[in-house]
Amino acid sequence: MLWDILYLVIGLIVGGVVGFLIARTYMKKYLKKNPPINEQMIKTMMSGMGRTPSQKQINQMMKQMNKFM
Repeated sequence: MLWDILYLVIGLIVGGVVGFLIARTYMKKYLKKNPPINEQMIKTMMSGMGRTPSQKQINQMMKQMNKFM
């Protein structure tokens, strides 16, 4: 009886860890393939704020965005 409960708890812990690692890997691949923001979005956002962005500024913002991924 005690061993059955112990096996169940160990199985749940191992399953949770493996599931987390698989989900994390999947999300990293998905975000790399489909980034949430791109250069065109940055241009539109900065134009909406009344600024005309240079390519250097856009590249800097893209580097910052990729740094957090």
